[in-house]
Amino acid sequence: MDALVIRNPELLADALRGLSQTPKRMEPKWFYDAEGSALFERITELPEYYPTRTETAILSAGAHRLASHVPEGAELVELGSGASVKTRLLLDRLEGLSAYVPVDISASFLKETARRLASSYPRLPIRPVAADFTRPLRLDDEGHPRVGFFPGSTLGNLDPDGARALMRGVRDWPGIRGFIVGIDLIKDEETLVRAYDDAAGVTAAFNLNLLHRMNREIGADFDPDRFAHRAIWNADKARIEMHLESLAAQSVQIGPRTIRFAKGETIHTENSHKFSPESFALRAAEAGWRLADFLTDEAQMFGVAVLAPV
Repeated sequence: MDALVIRNPELLADALRGLSQTPKRMEPKWFYDAEGSALFERITELPEYYPTRTETAILSAGAHRLASHVPEGAELVELGSGASVKTRLLLDRLEGLSAYVPVDISASFLKETARRLASSYPRLPIRPVAADFTRPLRLDDEGHPRVGFFPGSTLGNLDPDGARALMRGVRDWPGIRGFIVGIDLIKDEETLVRAYDDAAGVTAAFNLNLLHRMNREIGADFDPDRFAHRAIWNADKARIEMHLESLAAQSVQIGPRTIRFAKGETIHTENSHKFSPESFALRAAEAGWRLADFLTDEAQMFGVAVLAPV
């Protein structure tokens, strides 16, 4: 294969590793190229997709209560900050912050977000950090308290070991005083599945875009029309699973390797773990935290947990 076709060697390595496993899988971080990010923004606006609007309402209504858990002079560190839209609900209440530190894997996007925030909050030091938050994050010991912020239920996309490792990593930050985390709550199966398999097919396009991306960036020859989006509630593991199901027996060329699919075989592309307040408190305790406060909506669809170090 022409080496010039391989635009993304890291994606190629992950694809060869994940699609050679049984069952086949891909890391969900590969959803988010420009097209995938745009599709996800559309997902957050769908009537079936309750998490974004519900969490935003909780943060808006509970901003003052959350602010009471942030010490004067603290640094607020947000993981996977994106456009920092929800963060503004807190920043408007936190006049005594020493700094806001948005952490995101996209350096160019992060730079633009920091520029906009600096314009909106001219007295607040904005110190962006371009990094993959799933890997250990090194923060200097500057002698002031820190509070982590991780909205959006992204913690639920990590496997249990990965979630514990991330929470332990935040627990070890110098000066850590708290961690504010968004979590999606267990609810009826119909509501959960609809949120990940919407009637307009936007989530299906988001999932299938992973195949288009591999075609574009690593020279694969997937035919996306021969795969279908599936969203499944796994009650035993309290998670929604997203899969791409092969509609026929077929072979796909990826780099130097031919990957064979049986009819009905799937690529497991994402998990979204759901919690009760009690199960999340147990998960947090394993990483050195206690549940200090818990905010939810009237229908108990979503939760914002405030953790304090033990």
